[in-house]
Formats: sequence, structure tokens, C-alpha cells
Amino acid sequence: MKTPPFIVGGTRQFGVRFRGISGTITPVDTPPSSPPSSDGTEIPHVVPRFLGLDHGARRIGVAISDELGLTAQPLLTIVHTNARNDLRSVGRLLRRYGCAGIVIGWPIHLSGDRSPRAIVAEKFADSLREEFDLPVHLWDERMSTAEAHRHLDMVGRGARDRKDVIDQIAAVLILQSWLDAQRKAPHGKQEQD
Repeated sequence: MKTPPFIVGGTRQFGVRFRGISGTITPVDTPPSSPPSSDGTEIPHVVPRFLGLDHGARRIGVAISDELGLTAQPLLTIVHTNARNDLRSVGRLLRRYGCAGIVIGWPIHLSGDRSPRAIVAEKFADSLREEFDLPVHLWDERMSTAEAHRHLDMVGRGARDRKDVIDQIAAVLILQSWLDAQRKAPHGKQEQD
């Protein structure tokens, strides 16, 4: 049974009762912070968020990194209308989530050669860099859509429902791969695209 919030020493707290056990939970409204600086002020520790994009012929799957920079989460799918509207949609997401950069899937051939879709992705990446003045990382997405289909097969998602989420899942796989590579890279050095 949860009791209503009450104020203790200026801090809003919630009294909680669970099977005869009672206690107090103090909600934390601010992100974890780093130790105080040399002048004694606290410096907030902010992990930058990244937007992951799977740029397809008809749709753009979008994923976002979590607040800790550990996992990629599906966000939405943008249906292509024209280049200007695609950039506006991405811009709204960048502002809403305060992203520090973009990771876009780079569909090169298994041989490592550039595919026609890779050239389109490179042009879109250049447009994103120009429009938003943020780092845009092209990341090898070979087999990401096939892997997304395997994930959906495992969870029993039917073919009818796939087109709504397949691009988001591919974007998650691209962004997660990039995030994992960043953690494995030497401290302070980003993995090369």
C-alpha cells in the first residue's frame, strides 16, 4: 500500500508500506553528478545521447541511446516524403533529446565496396552534418536488416506487423553496435567510422 507524499526537511518523500515493511523513498530529480570541482562546486556528469538512423529507400528507422549511453532504444520510423522534411523530422528529434551526434547505417557490400545505397547514405550524412553541425558517424550496417528479421522471428512477430518496426530494430542494432565499439575503444578516443 502506498501512502501519499509528504514533505520532510523541504524534500518531497513517499512513504511506502509493503507487507508489513515500511520505509521512505526519496525521488532523485537530477542525474548522478561527478565529484566537486576544485572550487567546491558540483559538476554534473552528463552522458551525451546519440540518434541512430537506418536510412532506407522508403523509411528511416530511428533509435536513441539511453541516458547512460549504454543501450539503444527504438524510437520511431520516419516515412520519406522529401529530403527537406526528413531533415526537419531528424532536427526535431535531435533537439527534443539533446543529442550530441548521429550514427547512420552505412550499407556497404560484404566485400567492403560501396553499394548504391551506401552512396545515398553518405549524401544523407553530409546533409545532416551541414544542417545540424553535429558529428555524423557512418557505421557498417551489413546484415543489420537480416538480423532484425531474425529478432522478429524469435519473438513471433508476423510479416504483417514487421514493416512498422523493422527499420527501428535495424536502427537499434546499428546504434548498439556503435555504442559497444565506443566502450571498447581506448578511453577518450572514438572508434573510427
